[in-house]
Amino acid sequence: MVIDDSQRLKFSLINLNDAQFLFELDQSSEVMRYINGGIPSSKDEINDIFLPRLAKFTHSERGWGLWKVVEKGIDKPIGWILIRPMGFFSNEAQWTNLEIGWRFKQDVWGNGYATEAAEQVMKAISLQGLVEKFSAIAMPANTPSINIMKKLGMVYSDTYEHSDHRGSVTVVRYELVVNK
Repeated sequence: MVIDDSQRLKFSLINLNDAQFLFELDQSSEVMRYINGGIPSSKDEINDIFLPRLAKFTHSERGWGLWKVVEKGIDKPIGWILIRPMGFFSNEAQWTNLEIGWRFKQDVWGNGYATEAAEQVMKAISLQGLVEKFSAIAMPANTPSINIMKKLGMVYSDTYEHSDHRGSVTVVRYELVVNK
C-alpha cells in the first residue's frame, strides 16, 4: 500500500532500518509523557521490544504498521502514524476496527501535522473497503491527543483499563465509523 502525499507531508512504512529515528523520537520526556510517564526509550527497548512488536502487526498490503511522516521540502522525519487492529495483542483482535495513533517530535506540535497525517492515512486505508471503524485511545489527561481525535471526527466511546507490555492504565477511546 502507498499513502499519497498530503499538502505538507509524505509517508513511508517504517521498517527495521528506522530504529535510530524511533529512538530519537522517544528521547523527549514531553513526547513520552502520556506513554510511560516521560521516560525516554533506550536503544535496547527500541530493538528488543518495540521493533519486534511492530513486526508482528505490520501488514504492508493492508497498510498496517507505523507510517513515517516526513515534512515535504526539507525531507525531515517528524513523527509516525500507527495503524493496527484494535486489541491486536489480545485474544480479542478486531480486524475491521483499526486503531490509529500518532507520535510526533515536540518541535512540530501545534502545526496540525498529526491531524493532517492521520486524515491522509485513514483516507487511504478506508479506500480498501476492509475497515468498519477507526479507534484511538489516550489517557484522559492527554487533551492534545483527544483534540486530534475530535478534529478527525471521532466521538467518545468509553473509558477502560488498557493493558500492554508496560502495564495497565486508564484510557478513553474515541471512534469513527467509516461510511461505505
